[in-house]
Amino acid sequence: MQIVSSMTGFARAEGSVAAGYSWVWEIKSVNGKALDIRFRLPPGFDALEPMLKTRAIEAVKRGSVTANLTITATARAGSLKINEAVLSDVIVLIRSLEGRIDAAPPRLDGLLSIRGVIESADDSPSEDDKAELIGQALAGFEQALVTLGVARAGEGERIAGVLATRLEEIEALIAEAERSAAAQPDSIRNRFQVQLATVLGHTPPLPEDRLAQELALLIQRADVREELDRLVAHCAAARSLLQEGHAIGRRLDFLCQEFNREANTLCSKSAELGLTRIGLALKAAIEQLREQVQNIE
Repeated sequence: MQIVSSMTGFARAEGSVAAGYSWVWEIKSVNGKALDIRFRLPPGFDALEPMLKTRAIEAVKRGSVTANLTITATARAGSLKINEAVLSDVIVLIRSLEGRIDAAPPRLDGLLSIRGVIESADDSPSEDDKAELIGQALAGFEQALVTLGVARAGEGERIAGVLATRLEEIEALIAEAERSAAAQPDSIRNRFQVQLATVLGHTPPLPEDRLAQELALLIQRADVREELDRLVAHCAAARSLLQEGHAIGRRLDFLCQEFNREANTLCSKSAELGLTRIGLALKAAIEQLREQVQNIE
C-alpha cells in the first residue's frame, strides 16, 4: 500500500546564527477543500514567499496550510547603548542649576534612569547576517516540510486502517443484502396475492396473464441486483485507491457520493423490512466512511 496522507499535521524547526539571531518555523496544516497556503514572514523577508510557496506546493497537494517564520535577536553584547547627545544635554542642564537648587550631585544610576539616555541598539541584522539567516531559514523550511509530511503520513496511515475496516463492514452488509434480496420475489408475490384478494373481494377475478404481468412488473421494479453490483464495484474501487495512495481524497469523496446514491435506491426499492434495515445500516456505514475520507489529502 502506498502512503495515504492526512490533511492534518504540525511541524516545527528552529536554529540560530552566530551573529546572535534565532529563527523558528511553525507549519500547521488542517482540512481544506483545495490547497490554500499562507505565510507569515518577518519584515524584510517577504521576498522569500514565492520561492517558499513553490516548494510547499510540491510537497503538499491539499489542505489549508499556515507557515510562520519568527526571527529573534538573542541577548548579545552591545544590545544597549548610551545616547551621548541626550546625556550631554542632561549634564549641561544639571550644571546650569548648580547654586540655584540645594541638592546633592546626581548619581550615575540616576543619570542612566533618565528617559532617552539608554536606548536599545539596532537589532536589525546586517546584510551578511541577513544572508546567513535567509540561507538557514530556507533550509529550515525544507526540514519543517519533511516533518510535516511525516506527521500527515502517520495520521493518514491510521485513517487508512479505519477506512479499510469501514469497507469490510460495507461489504458484509452488501452480502447480507444479497441474501435478503433473494427472498424479495416470494415476499412480493405473497403480498400481491393478499392485497389482490382484499381489493377484489367477490368481484370477478382478473385474467391470469394480466395478473402475471402486474406481478412481474412489481418484481422488476424491486430488483436491487444492479444496485448491489455497483456497491460491490465501488468497494473494489475504494480499495484500489487506498493501494494507490497519495492525493486520493477528492476521488474517495466522489466515490462516497456514489455509495450513498446506490444505498438510497436500495432502500427505495426494498419490499421487506429486513432489506430496509440492511439498507439503513449500509447508509450509516457509508456516512462513517465519508467522515473519515474528509481528512484524506
